[in-house]
Amino acid sequence: MKVLHDTITKITIPTPYAVGDVHVYLLKGDTLSLVDAGVKTKAAWEALVAQLKQLGYAPNDIEQHILTHHHPDHIGLVGEFPRAYSIVGHQYNEPWLTRDKAFLKKYEQFYKDYFALSGVPNKYLEKLDKLKAPLALIGEGELTVELNEGDRLPGHEEWQVIETKGHAQSHLSFYREADGSFIGGDHLLRSISPNPILEPPHDGEKERPKPLLQYRANLRKCLKLGVNTVYPGHGEIFSNVDELIPMRMKKQEQRAKKVFDILQEKEQTPFAICQQLFPKKFEEQLDLTISETIGQLDFLEEEGKVTVRMDDGQLFYQVK
Repeated sequence: MKVLHDTITKITIPTPYAVGDVHVYLLKGDTLSLVDAGVKTKAAWEALVAQLKQLGYAPNDIEQHILTHHHPDHIGLVGEFPRAYSIVGHQYNEPWLTRDKAFLKKYEQFYKDYFALSGVPNKYLEKLDKLKAPLALIGEGELTVELNEGDRLPGHEEWQVIETKGHAQSHLSFYREADGSFIGGDHLLRSISPNPILEPPHDGEKERPKPLLQYRANLRKCLKLGVNTVYPGHGEIFSNVDELIPMRMKKQEQRAKKVFDILQEKEQTPFAICQQLFPKKFEEQLDLTISETIGQLDFLEEEGKVTVRMDDGQLFYQVK
């Protein structure tokens, strides 16, 4: 736990995931708010309660939850605060918070269909069952205030909402212009690049989102903000945003070049490319590695370097 400013305090909570601990932030203003809520485990709850106590607070004192995005390590404990009258965030948090059965069924079917389209053999499709596991670690609630680009945080008017889709379609970050503070969730992390995770189109959208392209566009947007200090969801607090973002984008372009080189040999499915990019990881992290691979293919297609065709129900990419 570290007090960072007179209105913002970092609280660090354990998770069962490879990424390690997650940070939530106690935000003091006209409302006492918690930005994100950790994962729904006993260890996470005990750590959160203990650190609140050190600050002179109890769970009953929290009045509002502010969400950066819907992933389980960020919204797991939202249902555990009896006086938190408000949950605010992007509208796409709602189906996760309410366990919308129709949405979850559509989500699962999208992955099955797109994996098949990407050339994933049937023997690997059973790994999609693990996508249901995080639901047990997600808190339940109801989104009471929908936030959009340019809005101000309720009870914290000095903080502006910045849409930062890419890692998640529900991802928002929060920027305080007065001192350049940026609560970034998983959008900006010092030591690792967040996965641009594939998601289905939401209602009213005809095509699936292209998360890596979104992520890069929102990195460029952050460069224009004048961010001074990033309070991330994982890892260390940092300030070298003007150096980090170009470096991150360059690494993405280097990986895209690797995909392009693979395609120089012959046209291939996303799964075939994924196997070559991640030979040791693709089986256990199929959802993440396929998402990363398709992100690179989206980038190359956007750059006019590859084309895609459909053959017998599968996508094949080739150099242009």
